[in-house]
Amino acid sequence: MAEITLIDDDENIVASVSLALESHGHTVKAYYDGAAGLEALELNAPDLVILDVKMPRMDGMEVLRRLRQTSEMPVIMLTSKDDEIDEILGFNLGADDYIHKPFSQRLLLERVKAVLRRARPDEDDAASAPAGTPGSKIMKRGKLTLDSARHDSLWDGKPVRLTVTEFLLLQSLAQRPGFVKSRDNLMDAAYDDQVYVDDRTIDSHIKRMRKKFRQVDPEFDSIETLYGVGYRYRES
Repeated sequence: MAEITLIDDDENIVASVSLALESHGHTVKAYYDGAAGLEALELNAPDLVILDVKMPRMDGMEVLRRLRQTSEMPVIMLTSKDDEIDEILGFNLGADDYIHKPFSQRLLLERVKAVLRRARPDEDDAASAPAGTPGSKIMKRGKLTLDSARHDSLWDGKPVRLTVTEFLLLQSLAQRPGFVKSRDNLMDAAYDDQVYVDDRTIDSHIKRMRKKFRQVDPEFDSIETLYGVGYRYRES
């Protein structure tokens, strides 16, 4: 079970969501504005954050932007706005998933379960696989090293912080260097079957991932785009 921080200014949503999560064994800490929530997250990192977009003092987008400067903890965004621009912005800032209000408790619990499952790979299975295979705990591809058990990513020995979704996308690409992965392939690798995302979501994650690697190595070009087809990893 997980420690979950919920940040939402709607007391009814906080009460109902907290009850639903706690009934499934999770521990929930709730905050009613973005500034208070961010302060709490900086002091104590939970397993998962559920973050509303529209809040007083500091909105959810700003909380996420500041959080991603220091942490890659999983974040699910809540929004009452029916505007895909907000969703794309959230993914560009590093959100792992989005839920539109109003939502059912069952949907929320499934999304929480899916994100937590992606954030916690099965270490026993990983440890039992031969080194370098897709199930292996540590994968090395040229300058890239991925440790799925620790969720660590290194480029030429230097750490690169990736969100859960970014890590899974890169892992999928790096498993077979030179082979093209369509956006549908990448969706399957990074998202649960019950979660629908569109092509632009994958593109946003790839763009953000490249930016992170180029902060470590300005010459990074190992993730190639094949327009109209998908992406592939080029081992350097």
